[in-house]
Amino acid sequence: MSFFTLPLAFGARSVNILSFFKRETGSMAQQYQPGQRWISDSEAELGLGTVLAQDGRLLTVLYPATGETRQYALRNAPLTRVRFSPGDVITHFENWKMTVREVDDVDGLLVYHGLNAQNEVVTLPETQLSNFIQFRLATDRLFAGQIDQLSWFSLRYNTLEHTSRQLQSSLWGLGGVRAQPIAHQLHIAREVADRIAPRVLLADEVGLGKTIEAGLVIHRQLLSGRASRVLILVPENLQHQWLVEMRRRFNLQVALFDAERFMESDAGNPFEDTQLALVAREWLVEDEKAQDALFAAGWDLMV
Repeated sequence: MSFFTLPLAFGARSVNILSFFKRETGSMAQQYQPGQRWISDSEAELGLGTVLAQDGRLLTVLYPATGETRQYALRNAPLTRVRFSPGDVITHFENWKMTVREVDDVDGLLVYHGLNAQNEVVTLPETQLSNFIQFRLATDRLFAGQIDQLSWFSLRYNTLEHTSRQLQSSLWGLGGVRAQPIAHQLHIAREVADRIAPRVLLADEVGLGKTIEAGLVIHRQLLSGRASRVLILVPENLQHQWLVEMRRRFNLQVALFDAERFMESDAGNPFEDTQLALVAREWLVEDEKAQDALFAAGWDLMV
């Protein structure tokens, strides 16, 4: 565990179906019929959708797997029609499967004919298809025809590039705080935070921002992944000052521990329920049970 010190002065279930279907995108020319099955290009995790109604320029689709309903503009509905082909294996909503031999179009609704696992001739209307179809792999989406526009790919690519540059920035974790750190604070914070196991004493004079330096170190270590569990030990009279500073300046949701909170825990180790703990040294010295629990919890960084 690393540490540094400051002087006292300061839902839905999904089934991956590997059968592929032909792409038929939504448009004004497409005649939607209640009961048709479509899948959302932008929210594939919703599962298989069922057309409920077409009202003017709006299309209403229900996604039974998640119980959610969506409304789309007919002109640019981001939907792909589910249309299986002979040879595909499809699943009934009661979880039995069949191999498609023939597909009929009856008044805009698809009806699949084929054989079940017992080689019996069965019929499966598209209204009775399993609601939990989902495409998880890139190959599944490719062969299903769920292909994004180039502009969306470019946006994701550019976002990843910007994220990479941000992660490599010398100010990563130091520039987003609600404070105006001065040069020596940034230098110290970066120097300490970039160490694998920092063991330092921040010994600036009173009023030169040791709390800000400590917060910068914690913030950068958390964002860089060098630390995930942080313990802050302070004098009892500084507990609330640190709590306010960490939340207001660094947006760190620190949990304040005292004897009352520790005793309220019914079972288990209360220190294991939080990633950022703020503890008064005086109470910890007097309570051996709290000491044992705190040491057993394990910490990456102690301040």
